[in-house]
Amino acid sequence: MTESVRALRSDGVRNRELLLAAGEREFAEKGLDASVAEIAARAGVGKGTFFRHFPTKDDLVAAIVLKHVGELDVLGQRLLAATDAGDSLLEFLTIAADQRQQGDVEFLIRGAMSDPSLQQLRERFFGTVTALVTRAQDSGSIRTDITGIDVISLMCAPGHIVKTLPGASPDLWKRYLALIFDGLRPAGASPLP
Repeated sequence: MTESVRALRSDGVRNRELLLAAGEREFAEKGLDASVAEIAARAGVGKGTFFRHFPTKDDLVAAIVLKHVGELDVLGQRLLAATDAGDSLLEFLTIAADQRQQGDVEFLIRGAMSDPSLQQLRERFFGTVTALVTRAQDSGSIRTDITGIDVISLMCAPGHIVKTLPGASPDLWKRYLALIFDGLRPAGASPLP
């Protein structure tokens, strides 16, 4: 492979990453109404470069969501091999909550749900989280009436709480994550409705 071909490939990878980051920031600021022109300008590329990487804005939305959910799934898979199942689940929840603080992709997930590759990843991700929960239950680290869906829903809670509080400390989500994790523990637990 010649140096010029390698340079073209590395430019393509760099431009795609710039577009993903710019798209995420634009969507966070303006919602799904952010324009392709604004995203391309923020990335420092032309609209043609945008469309070479993402045929539509919906394709960019799906790519952003796939990146975030994919990273969490890889993390979950890695943590399934860790020795301490309770610590693994806490680490997973902590990293997931921290990721939510870095960028809010929840509204993007709703916008990308029709993408078949996201639906497949979502199913795999739900399986990974359920396996983490089952391991933590089997080790006695969390109560037996918790489901994978409970944990997936709780992943979002610390960020939602903090976003509703004006002037909240950027690290306040950690307090609520600790409360959530304590609520998952079996000691003193009341039956769930």
